[in-house]
Amino acid sequence: MQDTDVYHLLGSGLKRRLRCNGRVRVGLSADPLINKRLTNRLTEPLMTSPFMTLQEIVQQARKRLPRGEWDYLAGAAETETTLRRNRLAYDRLALRARVMSNVSQVQLQRKFLGVDLRLPVLLAPIGSLQMFDAGGGLTSARAAAQFGVMQILSSVCQPDFEAVARECPGPRVYQLYLHGTEDWAMETFARAKAAGYTALCLTADTQVYSRRERDILKRWVPLAARQEGTAQPKRPTHTLQNAMSWELVRRIKDRFGLPMIVKGIACAEDAELAVQNGVDVVYVSNHGGRQLDHGQATLDMLPEVVKAVAGRATVVCDGGIMRGTDVLKALALGADAVGIGRLEVLAMAAGGVPGIVRMLELLETEMQLNLASMGLNAIDQLTPASVVPAQPVGLPGVLSAFPLLAEDYGT
Repeated sequence: MQDTDVYHLLGSGLKRRLRCNGRVRVGLSADPLINKRLTNRLTEPLMTSPFMTLQEIVQQARKRLPRGEWDYLAGAAETETTLRRNRLAYDRLALRARVMSNVSQVQLQRKFLGVDLRLPVLLAPIGSLQMFDAGGGLTSARAAAQFGVMQILSSVCQPDFEAVARECPGPRVYQLYLHGTEDWAMETFARAKAAGYTALCLTADTQVYSRRERDILKRWVPLAARQEGTAQPKRPTHTLQNAMSWELVRRIKDRFGLPMIVKGIACAEDAELAVQNGVDVVYVSNHGGRQLDHGQATLDMLPEVVKAVAGRATVVCDGGIMRGTDVLKALALGADAVGIGRLEVLAMAAGGVPGIVRMLELLETEMQLNLASMGLNAIDQLTPASVVPAQPVGLPGVLSAFPLLAEDYGT
């Protein structure tokens, strides 16, 4: 089966392509609502020619996604102020350029938890990926493996984590929302370790589910928030996610002995507590602006977290990263790697596995060219002195990193 066959499969609406390491399986989605959505609403064909810019990926995703799924991806909590601040923080920094340097070779590789990455980029844990491509988390896994980065698989994705590990083996992280008891969480993490996951992740900034007004105004309920088999919202419940503690983090770390990631760190105080409790990766995040409204931008949080960690743990940062220059700025301020979420899903919606791989290739190209233009030949040469404050040139927004969207290129 050729890669282009996936376009015909999605066009028929009832199948998904499950492909990794040269093996292909085609089957029905586990959720009939997803099958119906893919059949009736994703009517635009996947682009078969290579994307030449990241903007083309965004344009194709917008054409293919229905309004509910688009708003779920593009929206944030309440006034969406935190989302805009995430983007504004990158726009307020300029890159400093040096000359007379040998940039004939530019090195972008970096290790993460002992794994060689082609780029210091992680595919962030995104819930309900199956809304954007029938392969769901497996699509993301295959793309990560094909390109050479690492996936953090969300626990609210289909197929389940064991199926993903079975179909696409390799190093990856399992992120678990604690929607059950501690015994349930321990059993689930034990299964993840047995399935071959090489690190574990807790998301700490989702104690409650925020008010996302784009969804509320349409009376649209995200897939992960629905009662099983219906479009009705789940009833609020109290779970371990509401009562997470550093003691629990320590117990998980001690029991399984795998690298531990805590995602959602937003200040120096919590970064220090994370390190004290055995956390290996301090993941700076505000959930893409989807939880706390009027919060800080993640890039603005990053320097104080890096200072507090003081080299005792790996630091990852996400939130608002849409271009190669954004990655360079985060690395300059001390991140060891970055997570990309919305950009990953845009690429998935635009082109499935090939779309994500192409997005990563374009991100790599932007990083190489801009690092060379700065007079640097390796990402390890980036320091806080590589960036300086600058006046933003436009209004921030979820897609403001693509200013030519306002013009008619590619439409």
